[in-house]
Amino acid sequence: MKVYQTQDIRNIAIIGGNRTGKTTLGETMAFHGGVISRRGTVEDKNTLSDYREVELERQQSIQSSMLYSEFENTKFNMIDCPGFDDFVGEVIGALRVADTAVMVINAQNGVDVGAETQWRWTKKMNKPVLFVVNQLDHEKANFDETLRELKHNFGGSVMPLQYPVNAGVGFDSVVDLLQMKLLKFPVGGGKMVVEDIPASEADKAEEMHAALIEAAAENDETLMDKFFEEGTLSEDEMMKGLKLGVINRGTFPVVCIAAKTDQGVDRMMQIIKGNCPTPAEVAPAKTINGEDIVCDSTGNTVAYVWKTAVDKFGDVAYMKIYAGEMTEAMDVLNTNPSTKERISQILCFAGQKRENVEKACAGDIVATIKLKGTGASQTLVKNGDAQVEKTVYPDPKFRTAVRAKNASDEEKLGAILNTMRKSDLTFLMEQSKELKQTIISGQGEQHLNIVKWMIEKLNKIEVEYYAPKIPYRETITKSSEAMYRHKKQSGGSGQFGEVHMLIEPYFDGMPNQTKYPIRDTQSYDLAWGGKLIYNNCIVGGAIDARFMPAILKGIMEKMEEGPLTGSYARDIVVNIYDGKMHPVDSNELAFKLAGRNAFKDAFKKANPKILEPIYDVEVFVPSDRMGDVMTDLQGRRGVVMGMDSEGEFQKIRAKVPLAEMNKYSTTLSSITSGRASYEMKFAEYQQVPADVQAAVIQKYEEENKEEE
Repeated sequence: MKVYQTQDIRNIAIIGGNRTGKTTLGETMAFHGGVISRRGTVEDKNTLSDYREVELERQQSIQSSMLYSEFENTKFNMIDCPGFDDFVGEVIGALRVADTAVMVINAQNGVDVGAETQWRWTKKMNKPVLFVVNQLDHEKANFDETLRELKHNFGGSVMPLQYPVNAGVGFDSVVDLLQMKLLKFPVGGGKMVVEDIPASEADKAEEMHAALIEAAAENDETLMDKFFEEGTLSEDEMMKGLKLGVINRGTFPVVCIAAKTDQGVDRMMQIIKGNCPTPAEVAPAKTINGEDIVCDSTGNTVAYVWKTAVDKFGDVAYMKIYAGEMTEAMDVLNTNPSTKERISQILCFAGQKRENVEKACAGDIVATIKLKGTGASQTLVKNGDAQVEKTVYPDPKFRTAVRAKNASDEEKLGAILNTMRKSDLTFLMEQSKELKQTIISGQGEQHLNIVKWMIEKLNKIEVEYYAPKIPYRETITKSSEAMYRHKKQSGGSGQFGEVHMLIEPYFDGMPNQTKYPIRDTQSYDLAWGGKLIYNNCIVGGAIDARFMPAILKGIMEKMEEGPLTGSYARDIVVNIYDGKMHPVDSNELAFKLAGRNAFKDAFKKANPKILEPIYDVEVFVPSDRMGDVMTDLQGRRGVVMGMDSEGEFQKIRAKVPLAEMNKYSTTLSSITSGRASYEMKFAEYQQVPADVQAAVIQKYEEENKEEE
């Protein structure tokens, strides 16, 4: 493969809902670039994308696939993305390095939930969008209705560059509003035929062409002035205005294709080449310090690893070169952590097919193998210490506990989950000391079902999912006192320690309330949240100062396993005000046990309460399903905090206990026919209602009895 300069590169993410033909489109684009001599099909399981075993079995994209095509002296880097929201991390990673999002719409079904969800990500990430209406050769294709839905959902800036003359069975012609010609596409591919627009379409074409010129003029003041003066623009001026509009998200062009029969794809690629931005024409990437990284091949090499994967070639790192050039055998530095790497090869991937290139310039997306310690969201530089801003992924929405059916496989399971975490940044794994469970989290039930499939099918370990525990917190609501004497005599030196303590609830800004004089105060920010204030109020030497750390250790041990449910305790002031020692038998162990048990007794008398994690939940739901979603949230003890409109969607903001969010993604999909999506983020801890607390304590006691 030849070396392409920045201006000759187009980076696109092929996005859209499920079953819209994204994989088929990527296949056809690669075919037009000569990467393959024959196009595969999803049905025959021989496409460049969707080559992984799980994708072949399910006939759907699970991970993004890197493709390329060389077309009209331009290199197209294409990232074929999954359509399901459960795999949105793959879409976000692709959008991060793409310069244009090519959103594929099924002409049979119009705007679907996948398009609606992924549109929001293009908006968040400020990415240009080109709409591709696909499957126009299907008997149920309806371009006019699809265009209406696009404008209705995404705004009046959606502008058709083409429209079909004969959508449906027998489709082969579009009116191209840029060229103002009729284009005929032979079924199965072949050179398109350019003809004059027939008289029957002339008026419609002129009207839509005029609207396109006006839209182009609106993106540049100079062009707008000329449009007002002359009422039109030249073809070059129109193209300039449209490209500015695409770059600035002021125009969202629409083109027409039937990818499966290879109709219109070559013209679509010409439009991407002429109307979509080069890597140097979009907003520059930024460092973590907020500095711009100028996309220029003469600068210092800065490359961002946006994805890693393990395949038959080993560990593969996919990266975008934001500045400078990269060559084989080049030494680079991973700036976080600061480790040296050598670029052994520069590769362009098309699914499992790969090709070496001797050099890659600024703006290109390439891959390499055999990096020693570089993972996703890390930066490689030739000189200096620049770090590219990391990609922000959504917090997990679905969690479960997991264990190997064979206990001897537990260690191996942990290693497998850690490896998965490195290549999927929306998948989290935690071996929770608090819950005594291995907790995995992802974007939905299907996401974690795929994880289970991969563990069992590819790694041959049988696992089971089961209900995850809730990380409750325990605290107190009033003051109480307790004493405990630990005394043990079994021949020789015994054990003796007596501790008297007063405990109080802690809150920010609280005044000193203890009735005992404080000699020394220690404040601890607890690792699990909240505070412990430890006051030494001993007078007269009742307890020697050397035993105070042992008492604290006993208290901390009990706070790590709270008296009510075994959960962490927090926000407590402990005052040690009296006690007794024995000149021979007192030791640190005795006072640790005395402190532990005195704290336990005082805690139970201090009107203890359980706190539960509360999450901020945002649900994006069609207006006609809002009532059902609100009712369901209220049934989950959710408190609706507000609502906002986003086009045809409503955004419901609510606070919901984590205990009530188990399998919410599945329920939400069921009650909205898959049209709603949601995000959730930890907010705070709140007291649980009395009836819920009683049920939680009873369940904990029953489980402990069973274990005993």
